[in-house]
Amino acid sequence: MTVGGGVAPSVLETLEFPAALQRVAAHAAGPLGAARVTRRSPATDPDAIRAALAQVAELAALLLTDDAIRAEPVPDITAALELLGVPGSALEGAALARLGGALAAARIVAGDLARLAAAAPRTAALRVAPPPKELEQRLAVSLDADGQVQDGASRTLARARRAVREARARLVKQLDAMLAALDPTDRAPDAAVTVREGRYVIPVRSTARARIGGIVHDESATRATVFIEPPEVIELGNALRAAELDEQREVLQVLRDLTELLRPHRDAIAAAWEMCVAFDDLCARARYAVEVNGFAPAIGTGPLEIRNGRHPLLASPPDPLSAGRRGGTMERGQGGEAVVPFDLVLAPDECTVLVSGPNTGGKTVLIKAVGLLALMAQSGIIPPIGPHSTLPVFTGVFADIGDRQSIAASLSTFSAHVAVLRDILERAAAGSLVLLDEIGSGTDPAEGGALATAVLQTLTRRRAVTLATTHLGALKQLAAETVGIVNASLQFDGETLTPTYRLLKGVPGRSYGLAIARRLGIAGDVLEIAERAMPKAERQLDALLATVEARARELDAKEQELAARDQSLRGDAEQVDARAAELAAREREVKARAQSLEREARDQARAYLLEARKKVEDALGRARAAVDEATAREARRLVEKAIEETDEGAGSKEQGAGWMSLEELKRARRGSASPNLPQPPPTSTAPSLTAATEISLIGLRVAEAEPLLVKALDDAVLADLPYLRVVHGKGTGALREFVHDVLSADPRVKRFGFAPPNQGGHGVTLVEFRA
Repeated sequence: MTVGGGVAPSVLETLEFPAALQRVAAHAAGPLGAARVTRRSPATDPDAIRAALAQVAELAALLLTDDAIRAEPVPDITAALELLGVPGSALEGAALARLGGALAAARIVAGDLARLAAAAPRTAALRVAPPPKELEQRLAVSLDADGQVQDGASRTLARARRAVREARARLVKQLDAMLAALDPTDRAPDAAVTVREGRYVIPVRSTARARIGGIVHDESATRATVFIEPPEVIELGNALRAAELDEQREVLQVLRDLTELLRPHRDAIAAAWEMCVAFDDLCARARYAVEVNGFAPAIGTGPLEIRNGRHPLLASPPDPLSAGRRGGTMERGQGGEAVVPFDLVLAPDECTVLVSGPNTGGKTVLIKAVGLLALMAQSGIIPPIGPHSTLPVFTGVFADIGDRQSIAASLSTFSAHVAVLRDILERAAAGSLVLLDEIGSGTDPAEGGALATAVLQTLTRRRAVTLATTHLGALKQLAAETVGIVNASLQFDGETLTPTYRLLKGVPGRSYGLAIARRLGIAGDVLEIAERAMPKAERQLDALLATVEARARELDAKEQELAARDQSLRGDAEQVDARAAELAAREREVKARAQSLEREARDQARAYLLEARKKVEDALGRARAAVDEATAREARRLVEKAIEETDEGAGSKEQGAGWMSLEELKRARRGSASPNLPQPPPTSTAPSLTAATEISLIGLRVAEAEPLLVKALDDAVLADLPYLRVVHGKGTGALREFVHDVLSADPRVKRFGFAPPNQGGHGVTLVEFRA
């Protein structure tokens, strides 16, 4: 983002803005992305700031669920791109290798951005179409990672390098043979073929130089050994040199060809490279926002409103359970120290915040934090602040923080501060942020207080947002007398004389100078004199502030007690709810088990009755079909056996309470009124099984048969019988049609049909009920 023009480099240094950018840049994947972050500076266009923050917030939200989103580091190809713009130029192998790396990274980033199009459209807007993949493939085949041209770059180069290897092998072989043939007294110790000045030579003693002959290319430091190229191998050396020159020409030709291949795509390569750097910059800012649990503030929609703010150089990932809480929620800074978030909310008619309190209470850190949070937001970085924060767009930021004494410029501390105040008063206006540390100090308290009052009132009238710290008692009364100025303090524990760093708006702070002196061992009689020397108004104000602080501590203690009780009640309520849920679950489980057992019992009874019915009907069928006495006796035996088995299973005294034997059902069907007929006891948990399995309507008219048929159906359903036999006879078919009409309209009937020929045929309808 561009510089807004209202922030001097000295102010950025004073507020440690470059150090904050370094903290963000540490999340970049490569040095170019980190450099892009560190070059960021505040902008003043509200729309541009909102768009930048929205883009970061969008990607940060995705990172919370998908940490695999990462940028790709890319090399610096600025010089290579510039050279591609020069016709006829040729890039070196290293530059071409860097271009290949940039193309590979661009292809990965473009693919990642395309996949983010639906979930993160603002982020995906960075995507540009990568250059043709053939460029990347050609560079990968032609060059290794260091930019050395490979043999596969061209066939001519491969032949040239093969010729070089062959010429070198012939030359070395010849030299090895010559070296082996020399007299041991002529060879240098540990002699071997070597290279001097680009020529292959053998080391010999200087005394044998004349006998061997040839060209001397080098000698040892002691001059006892000379490196000679014998005359017999000079032509072989020349042939090797010629082959090497051919190889160099082919390498240069490959580099020229690769450069010409890339030159038409220079703009596309530059755009893809810029996409990679911009995405790295964006990922670094998004990861920083996730690390500090930052939320994008509303920009330019209202007065300053910072919630859960933390100094960017102290902020660390907060406890997720405490994120967004107000007040004294502590985090751990880089050095393990406690970091206390602050809330600073200005009303529309408030412009100036006057922060007072003891030394080491955090006043300077607070005003620097406010400045840094605003500068980072205007630079497109989500600062460590909580949700529902609002930051104005400051067209100018001014700061007078620290000791500006300069011996070289003959400036005292007070003079240096006055010089800065003069510059601020000349330039600050509505839309400016002014940070003043220890305003009015360094001179007579009365004169310093008067000057500070005038400066603050002037800046307030101009509607410049001003944060000032002070120890002067006169300034603490200024807020009660001037519209637009509000007191604030950083809480201090008066009992332990240690700061708590909690910001309290609307309440001035005590300096605790005498209390700290007493704790550090200043004599009591000296402190008594000091207390008497304090102006009466100062003593009264200090006593009033002490009372207010004591009352505030009491209220905090009560609030903490109530919070603890509320938490305890919530815990008890959760336990009760959990117990109720457990009991309800057990009750449902018991009911489900009871229903399951009931279904199993019904299924078993139904299966048994169906099996018994089948056996009896089979036996009856065989009895009806008997043609002689022997067959009839056998059929009667089978019927009696089936009935006995039925009685044994369904008429047991232990299990058969409420059950009837098949014989009893048969007698009930015939209308037997035997007094010995056992009646099933009533039960509320199982249906009665005394309903008849067959009803005869023969000889009845339709009007007479209807109530009997309906009752038979109801009884069978209530008894949970699987089927019912309706005997209606054949006759004219009127009664049969009536029965079928009733059965078709009854939703309890699963299906019905005529009985088998040996069981009544079309004169009997078998009805099967739904389970």
